[in-house]
Amino acid sequence: MNLKRKTQSGFTMIEIMVVVVIVAILAVIALPTYLDYVKSSYASEARTVMSNINNASKMFFQTKGQWPGEVEELERAGQLDLSRSTKLKWSFRIELNDEGGRITATSTEEMSGGAGHEVVYDADNGKFTGYGSPEGE
Repeated sequence: MNLKRKTQSGFTMIEIMVVVVIVAILAVIALPTYLDYVKSSYASEARTVMSNINNASKMFFQTKGQWPGEVEELERAGQLDLSRSTKLKWSFRIELNDEGGRITATSTEEMSGGAGHEVVYDADNGKFTGYGSPEGE
């Protein structure tokens, strides 16, 4: 008696469902890390410019004897040169004094991450907080 057994090839529905569940779990784990990385990359431009503003403000104080009130004042004095694209994406507020102070960058509609995100540079301790920082917003 010669019985032929049919062999099936391919995956069962259970095997496919297990793979889909594993991929979904990995995505849930990886997505927050990826989004934090994206926020940090958007905020890195602001952090770099804020460091430059802080240094330019110190030079401005040494030459003029007073702290600048706005970024445009630093640009007019030749202490700072910001690109047009940076100005379109971020607005900067300077609040520095002899004790330290802070510089704040707020994103505009032109920034890919959206408007209203703030990055704050604390001149007292030299640390960045806010959008794109490990502490979050």
